[in-house]
Amino acid sequence: MIKNMVRGTLAAIVVATALVSNAFGAGFDVNATITGLGLRGVDPVSYYTNGAPQDGDFSITAVHNDVTYRFTSEENRDLFQQNPEKYLPQYGGFCAFGTAMGVKVDGDPNLWKIVDGKLYLNLAPSIQERWNKDIPGFIATADTKWGELKDVNPSEL
Repeated sequence: MIKNMVRGTLAAIVVATALVSNAFGAGFDVNATITGLGLRGVDPVSYYTNGAPQDGDFSITAVHNDVTYRFTSEENRDLFQQNPEKYLPQYGGFCAFGTAMGVKVDGDPNLWKIVDGKLYLNLAPSIQERWNKDIPGFIATADTKWGELKDVNPSEL
């Protein structure tokens, strides 16, 4: 039921994500905006250094896998460039719960949780509440499903 609800409610987001992924060279494994911006401009390092997401400065950026990320400081940008995988959200920034359900839907940078040093995003508060009920189980399922979903156009799911 949740899977159908997520699919039905988010069809437009899925199509937009597919268009974005093709528009700027980013693969289907990364959730980016129409301009190729990752995390909607939120500094990925800020989750770890500030304990909360902070909007990055448009003049402090780095490109990783054809996606542009913004940072609040040059120090954060440098940390990211040294080890991008440490700071990037899991499942390419798509919703962690959605990934566990076998779909790729938008991950909201303001609905997040760091678990075992890894950043996870969710689509909406109600989805995050559901995800919070069994985080280890949903992560295990999403980790398994991500291998199948990673390179698939979201509109094909």
